[in-house]
Amino acid sequence: MYCPEITPQALSQSVIAVPPLARDDDYRLNRDGNRKILAHLSQGGVRTVLYGGNANLYNMAVSEFGELLDLLEDVAPSDTWIIPSVGPDFGKAMDQIAILRDRDFPTAMLLPLVFPATSSGVATGLRRLAERYGRPMTAYIKSQDYITPADLAALVADGVVCSVKYANVRKDPDDDPYLAELVANIDTGRVVSGIGERPAISHLNGFGLNGFTSGSVCIAPALSTALLAALKAGRLEAAAALRANFLPLEDLRDNHSPLRVLHAAVATAEIAETGPLLPFLNNLVAPGLLAEIGAASRTLLAADAAHMAATA
Repeated sequence: MYCPEITPQALSQSVIAVPPLARDDDYRLNRDGNRKILAHLSQGGVRTVLYGGNANLYNMAVSEFGELLDLLEDVAPSDTWIIPSVGPDFGKAMDQIAILRDRDFPTAMLLPLVFPATSSGVATGLRRLAERYGRPMTAYIKSQDYITPADLAALVADGVVCSVKYANVRKDPDDDPYLAELVANIDTGRVVSGIGERPAISHLNGFGLNGFTSGSVCIAPALSTALLAALKAGRLEAAAALRANFLPLEDLRDNHSPLRVLHAAVATAEIAETGPLLPFLNNLVAPGLLAEIGAASRTLLAADAAHMAATA
């Protein structure tokens, strides 16, 4: 497992994959399934993997957290950087940081808590977590009401937060006053788009963000990597053409749950068995929807394979 210094260069080296977490039928961690997902990502050029919402860490017990870290340290390719998540509540996050501080992971992301939380309270919590960890944290913004740009900018300036995953969904990603204020006050090299391929062109080209996270990259890592390269080079038409491959699966994720559809997509594409979701979530079971997910995921996987063959 690669353990870089957390710099804008490290954040931009790869699409940041946000994969599902594979489990056996008895809910235990599935070593082989998670190894296969990481190997598929690595084969497509993805070197940074963030375990968070798509892995359903919201519902993971603290007592299982050390086992997850052991597994990821063991099965991650040597050139892959793993970012675990903690929280979302302060007490759970502090208990998990106590486990993490003896490991080599250079940062951890705090999952966002919708209620009860205030901006100044979140800022204080991140400061205390970073102090206990002895390393900076990654902030995850899913709502403009979670933390103000000013409070977040102060955390970045003080070295408490090393990177920001920005995932506030807007009807028009080009019209985002919160993000505009954020990038006016924070080095954009520290901010990545956190909503997959759909808003990536707007976020990287329009707001200067340093990269993007993706769930669908778990199906098509080479295509997503090519999209990031096209955006970095300013080739917007090529970027739009590459992004179009992802939209059918992204439409299904937006309409039926990004997390649950991705969990099913990785399995129906036969990349790895993902197994059951921990309660309080449940797997998608409707045959018609699973057929749609399977068709979209396999089409995307085939496009990825064709891209790899054409650029080999």
